[in-house]
Amino acid sequence: MSRTNPPHRRLRRRSVTIAGALVGAAALTVSTLSTATAGEDADTLARVDNPYEGASLYVNPDWSAAATEGGGSAIADTPTAVWLDSRAAITGGSAGNSTGLREHLDNAVAGGYDAIQIVTYNLPGRDCAALASNGELGPEEIDVYKTEFIDPINEIVSDPAYADLRIINIVEIDSLPNLVTNVGSRETATPECDEMLANGNYVKGVGYNIATLGDNENVYNYIDIGHHGWIGWEDNFQASADLLFEAANAEGATPEDVAGFAANTANYSATVEDNFAIGDTIGGQPIRGESSWIDWNNYVDEQSFAQDFATVAAPAAGFPDGLGVIIDTSRNGWGGADRPTGPGPETSADEYVDGGRYDRRIHLGNWCNQSGAGLGERPTASPAPNIDAYAWIKPPGESDGSSEEIPNDEGKGFDRMCDPTYEGNPRNQNNMSGALPDAPISGHWFQAQFEELMANAHPPL
Repeated sequence: MSRTNPPHRRLRRRSVTIAGALVGAAALTVSTLSTATAGEDADTLARVDNPYEGASLYVNPDWSAAATEGGGSAIADTPTAVWLDSRAAITGGSAGNSTGLREHLDNAVAGGYDAIQIVTYNLPGRDCAALASNGELGPEEIDVYKTEFIDPINEIVSDPAYADLRIINIVEIDSLPNLVTNVGSRETATPECDEMLANGNYVKGVGYNIATLGDNENVYNYIDIGHHGWIGWEDNFQASADLLFEAANAEGATPEDVAGFAANTANYSATVEDNFAIGDTIGGQPIRGESSWIDWNNYVDEQSFAQDFATVAAPAAGFPDGLGVIIDTSRNGWGGADRPTGPGPETSADEYVDGGRYDRRIHLGNWCNQSGAGLGERPTASPAPNIDAYAWIKPPGESDGSSEEIPNDEGKGFDRMCDPTYEGNPRNQNNMSGALPDAPISGHWFQAQFEELMANAHPPL
C-alpha cells in the first residue's frame, strides 16, 4: 500500500542539555521545547521536538500489576513500553500484555497521560540470529506483516480520539543490525539472516512500518540501532546507519518519518562506564586493543555510542542532523555488592578494565536473562546531548527466552544462549552464556530475574 497522505513537515532537533532532568517514575516534567513558527499549520505546531519532554508517560497496567504481585511495588508506577509482538497483541491476549492497543490508548487518554511507548515487533523471520525470540511470521510473509499487523495498528492509532497523545514507536528491535553483522562470510553469520538479507523483507517491513505509522503527526518513530557491543566496531557502525537509511527510504518511507533511534533495547550494556575511557592506556598500550572485553570496539558504553551514532553515522548516511536517541536502561544498572567503585589495577589492560567495568557480563555478546543484572536509571527526559530519554522499554521481569526447550504456540524457539550450561558460539566468542536457570519462554514473567533486578538496582531502590 502506498502512502496517500502528503509528506508532512518535521521539526529538526537541536542538541540540548537540560541539567537536573527529573529521574521520575510515572511523570517526566521537563519543560517542552517549542520550535514551531507562527506560520506553520496546526498539525505541525502540535508536533514536538522530543516527545519525552514535559510528558507524563503511560504506565502499562499489565506490567504494573505483575510487578506489584512480584514484590515490586516500589517501581510498579514506572512507565514501561507496550509490546506489540504478534497480531494477537493488538487486541490483547499475548504474553505480558492482556490489554489490547485500543484499550491502552483509551486508558492513557482517560488517565491524562501525554505519551505512550509501544514496540512494534513482528517482522517476517523475526530475530534471525536468536531462536528464543522468533516470531509468528515466516520469512516471506511480508504482505501479512503489512495488512494484518501494521495496518490494524495504524487504524487504531489514527483515530482522532488519540490525536493529542504522543505515541512513541520503537521500531522492530534486533532486525536491521543483524543484516550487517550476521550475514555472508562472517563467522557469526546464520542462514536465517542471510535469507532475510536476500529477500529484503526486514528493510521492506521497517520502511512500511515507519511510512504508515509516520503519516500520523502524533507518532514518533525510533528505529533500533542495537547496542555498542554489537554495532560499535568500525566494520558495523557506518554500515548500520547506511542500512537504516535504506529502510527509511523503502516502501514509501522518507527520513522525515524518523524521529530518532533506540539503543540497548532489551539489552544490558552500561549507560556510562565511569572508571575507564576508550582512549586510556596501560603500560603505554591502548586498552582498546589490549583489553579482551573491549576487543577493538570504539566504545565502552551506550551513551557515547548513541551520541556518535546520532551526530556522526546517521548524518553521514543521509539522515537529518540532530536526531535523538532513546537508551533502554531497564536492566543495565549493574548495582549490588559487585559494582566497582573505581578503576581496576593498572597491572594490565584486562585487569584495569575488568576490575572497573560496571557491566559484569562474561561477554558483551551475552544477551539472555543475564545473571547479576540490575535495574538501571529511572526514566528521564533529555539526560544528555542528543539523548531524548533514558526509558524502560523492556519491562523488567519479562524473560528473554527459556533456559530449556518448552513447547509453545507463540513461534518461540529454544536458544542455547538462554541455557546457563551453554559454552557459547562465535557471536559471544565461545564464552559461557551467563544466563539464569529455570527461565520461561520469552515475554513470560520470570520472578527470579525480577527479584535479582531489584536487588541489584543502580541507583538503588
